[in-house]
Amino acid sequence: METKLHSFFQSGMLDKYILGVTSASENLEVEHYISSYPEVEAEYIRLQDHLEILAKAHAVEAPKFILEDIHNELEEKPVITLPNHSQRTPWYSMAASFAALIFAGTAFLLYLHNNSLIKENQVVVEEIFDLRSDIEKNNSRLDNVMRQFMKLNNPETEKYVLRGNERAKDLKTVAYINAVDKTSMIDVVSLPQLPEDQTYQIWAELQDRMVNLGILDAVDRNLKNIPYMEDALALSITIEPKGSTDSANVENAVAEITLKNN
Repeated sequence: METKLHSFFQSGMLDKYILGVTSASENLEVEHYISSYPEVEAEYIRLQDHLEILAKAHAVEAPKFILEDIHNELEEKPVITLPNHSQRTPWYSMAASFAALIFAGTAFLLYLHNNSLIKENQVVVEEIFDLRSDIEKNNSRLDNVMRQFMKLNNPETEKYVLRGNERAKDLKTVAYINAVDKTSMIDVVSLPQLPEDQTYQIWAELQDRMVNLGILDAVDRNLKNIPYMEDALALSITIEPKGSTDSANVENAVAEITLKNN
């Protein structure tokens, strides 16, 4: 008998039975040994305990909200008492449950990881669009600066510096006029502060009238375009009431310069 049991243990049949990988005929053979030989039953119980410990060690904890849903579901349904059987659960069932737990845990972790990757990808896409928008804006600004630079360095461009009189000693602006390209630009260097109800306005003096070319603002210190006047004799800067752009008052002039023939 000892030789028979030794051969059975050496065959590994009991281990395969525990893992649920034996055939139907092998199941009958193993169960015969378990019921017939106490040594085999003891080894079967020992292997069951080891597999149970292994299953608990590698189990993935289910999300809290799933456990709460299961608990609530159990509380709502009546408890049915089942007859108590002395026979322990077949270990091929435990092995299948163990595999299902691992699969469920792995699937849940992959789901979380996938969601994290989707969010990270969205952030990267948004950053790329923001960067592309910034590049387009910078390219537009650079193009504008290059155009202005070319105009300023054009030999046909005349430079006129307007300085303030006694009423605005710190006033200084520079006008650039190109009669060939018919373009005009103004660069506000400095403007003394005015009361809130007054503004600086620049005018083109023609033979019979004054034409408003725009409002000068100390906040807007960038070189900007102003309308080109074909027959302008001079440029003048006046202090006018805010909102008044119809006509210039000579008495309000604080800077003026005569232009060359356009």
